[in-house]
Amino acid sequence: MMASPYPGCATMATAPYNYSYIFKYIIIGDMGVGKSCLLHQFTEKKFMADCPHTIGVEFGTRIIEVSGQKIKLQIWDTAGQERFRAVTRSYYRGAAGALMVYDITRRSTYNHLSSWLTDARNLTNPNTVIILIGNKADLEAQRDVTYEEAKQFAEENGLLFLEASAKTGENVEDAFLEAAKKIYQNIQDGSLDLNAAESGVQHKPSAPQGGRLTSEPQPQREGCGC
Repeated sequence: MMASPYPGCATMATAPYNYSYIFKYIIIGDMGVGKSCLLHQFTEKKFMADCPHTIGVEFGTRIIEVSGQKIKLQIWDTAGQERFRAVTRSYYRGAAGALMVYDITRRSTYNHLSSWLTDARNLTNPNTVIILIGNKADLEAQRDVTYEEAKQFAEENGLLFLEASAKTGENVEDAFLEAAKKIYQNIQDGSLDLNAAESGVQHKPSAPQGGRLTSEPQPQREGCGC
């Protein structure tokens, strides 16, 4: 068998597909609550001190493990500004999980949660797992929203809830993992129909054409002809 002239190319078809499921996530909430910083902390393990406001949507991925299953999270980080709401609403459809974020130091961002939740309920499927995240937990001295009232809001609306800090990394892993565990549980108990187009979950992706998923564009590799 002839060796590939491009080292590493032979494994390209299989290596990126070493997971059993793809879960689509969206991150929603007011501008400046730290949505992009949470995503960056989760995918890069770094804090972006000067995080620019998102225009439209940003995208990130990471493979995690739940109950021995490798799961690829496709995470869409949406803009919080009102002028982008029409654009970002289209990304809600087909989301398996939604991270709804507010800033514990700015009560206005908490007060707007009902509006964000209404959008999430109306535009996602009934089984979409929504987790409420109180970001900037490291700024305890500037707290403007108590843990107890946010927890009560979450319980009244059937949401998962935790406080986190994109700066220190506290609970950031847990936020994404807890939502994934709940989604996986819904798959196991049959309440999430994987055949439904809007489920936000793909099972065991295959790579029929040169190792590429048709629904997921892959970056071009320079100099690799395979």
